[in-house]
Amino acid sequence: MALQTVQEHENHAAASEDWQSTKSQATGSSRRSHSQAESSAAPNSLVGKMKGFRIEFGPSRKDILHFTSQLAVMVRAGISLQDALEGICEQSDNAKFRGVLRDLKLRIEEGNSFSQALAEHPQVFTNLYVNMVAAAEASGSLSDMLQKLAEYLDQEAETRSQVKGAMVYPVIIAAMAIGVTTFLLCFVLPRFTAIFQGKEHLLPAPTIALMATSHFLRTRWYLIIPVIGAAFWALHYFINTPTGRLWWDKAKLVLPLIRTLCRSLYITRSLHTMGVLTRAGVPILNTLSITAHISGNVLFKDMWLGVYEEVRQGKKIAASLARYTLMPSSVVQMIRSGEDSGNMAEVLRDVSGFYARELKAVIKAVTSMIEPIMICLMGVLVGFIAMSIILPIFKMSSLVSGK
Repeated sequence: MALQTVQEHENHAAASEDWQSTKSQATGSSRRSHSQAESSAAPNSLVGKMKGFRIEFGPSRKDILHFTSQLAVMVRAGISLQDALEGICEQSDNAKFRGVLRDLKLRIEEGNSFSQALAEHPQVFTNLYVNMVAAAEASGSLSDMLQKLAEYLDQEAETRSQVKGAMVYPVIIAAMAIGVTTFLLCFVLPRFTAIFQGKEHLLPAPTIALMATSHFLRTRWYLIIPVIGAAFWALHYFINTPTGRLWWDKAKLVLPLIRTLCRSLYITRSLHTMGVLTRAGVPILNTLSITAHISGNVLFKDMWLGVYEEVRQGKKIAASLARYTLMPSSVVQMIRSGEDSGNMAEVLRDVSGFYARELKAVIKAVTSMIEPIMICLMGVLVGFIAMSIILPIFKMSSLVSGK
């Protein structure tokens, strides 16, 4: 959806008219060839599914990275684009990606440029990808640009892996806490129910609540999974609404622990994308529009779209960014110096490199902080359950001894 929005937004950019006309010259013939490719591939796909009962997924980010790296090497070696696509297609294990590659080859043979062929598959190749290839076609440096694209995709994959890795340990600890709590409530607490039976008036409120929870888990366990599933579905649905997305993206920049991580991530991604596109020779309006939709946060997206509109009216990037608090003032100053000196690409590369290193440090710091916090929370939870069981026993023992 974001990529489609980029395409619609770029159609209004005056500085990108030549880019858009390049993408749309052969639309009629491209669509005809695309429909022919789909009609010829559909029976084979149906037969494959009927024979093996396999579910084919679209190309992953890893597939796109490998494709870009292989294509860069083959083009640099002097292999024609059509032959390179054919060779990569034969090596691909993903049936849907093979269909995409065959369609790319067919479109190029019909006279379309590589960027025009890529633009017909927005679910596979991002607008950043298409614009960088279009810039390479204009400058005649396709192999070098593909190598830069591969490096960009590789760094994005590394950043994504680092962020996901930081979340693995807390998830494991949370799962362990849920498992231990469920075990105590379902298998340990019921053994004490007979002791407390008939003496509920002597029990403290936490113990009564735990006994009720234990009874529900043991007798109504079949309701838990549907309720949890419905809750997750409702949360997912809400987050995918404009209001929910705005709320969630604001929360990520406010919540303790993750706000520094998310802020560094969005700044790094934005500046890295701008630097790559600027060095590739992509027009600045296209660069700002793509950066807005690839930042990953609604607030950052609105900021970059605001900068886009002001730059389209003749203002400088730094002057526009200075109105927003999301971007550090030091970054704004460096961008201003890059605009004044004409070395914007180098400045963006240096700044994005600095924030990429800072992101790694933030991930390490957040991970080291989450670990003791999760362990403490798990200890408090288990301790609360244990005390809720032990205290009534001591209370009853004291009453018996007092008699």
